[in-house]
Amino acid sequence: MTSSGHPVADWRLKVGIGMFVVSILLPIAGVPLAAIFIASTATTATVTGGLLVLAEIMGLVSIGVMGKSGYAFIKSRMQALLKRYGPPNTVGPIRYKIGLVLFSLPILFGWISIYAAKWIPGFESHPLIYAVGGDLMILVSLFMLGGDFWDKVRSLFIHDAKARFF
Repeated sequence: MTSSGHPVADWRLKVGIGMFVVSILLPIAGVPLAAIFIASTATTATVTGGLLVLAEIMGLVSIGVMGKSGYAFIKSRMQALLKRYGPPNTVGPIRYKIGLVLFSLPILFGWISIYAAKWIPGFESHPLIYAVGGDLMILVSLFMLGGDFWDKVRSLFIHDAKARFF
């Protein structure tokens, strides 16, 4: 925070945004390249699924790297846009549960899609649509879950962090 109370962009925010951008670009660039350079359909599907899972994990880790200070910085920079619809630090139980579902579904889908690609309609022929849809769903979920969720995710990466139940 600056002396005027505005959050500043530190190295964690920059690394977190970079990781998030790479997590989005990885399937966009990697999936077509895998389809072009790998002859076997089964190997292409495995590599594609692996890239999607890696992208989801990298997106999750980027949130932990940014932390609540990164959330505060992004929120302060987008204040005009988020003023009316922006997430509060704490949210109600129904909004939180909906946010958790939106957050969890793309991650679970990324893991399951490796094994069930041939049973998912259009996945093998258009995996990019699923990847972008999952990334957008995670992004929406982060704003639904609010600022306190960022601290919970960040605490996963802090060795001394303790959970307190009231």
